[in-house]
Amino acid sequence: MMTTISNQYVQAACFATIILIAGCTDMKTPTTADVAVSTAAVDNASSAGGAEYAPLEMRSARDKLALANTAMKDKDYKKADDLAKQAQADAKLAQSKANTAKAQAAVNTLQDDIHTLQDQIDRANH
Repeated sequence: MMTTISNQYVQAACFATIILIAGCTDMKTPTTADVAVSTAAVDNASSAGGAEYAPLEMRSARDKLALANTAMKDKDYKKADDLAKQAQADAKLAQSKANTAKAQAAVNTLQDDIHTLQDQIDRANH
């Protein structure tokens, strides 16, 4: 009877270990994907001028992405996933700020051109 109970505990422990390992393995794949998506988001934000127009957000995104990569190496997939998602959000914010700043600069240039043309028209009519 004692052997049967011991075998049941051993089997239960083995089953729990298998479940735990399977859970960790399942977490790695989505986390790897999240880190890759975040890396692309940081690259896109950088290409959009994020470092120039949103330096704080870009620094934050890069720092969090570096920490996510470190967490991946340490097999802390939950932390890596959280940091990757935060990095992605920071990168998207930086890209949005850069796009907004460039659009505003284009609007300002157009307004200056319109004023210049209006002045030329006014002088020509007088």
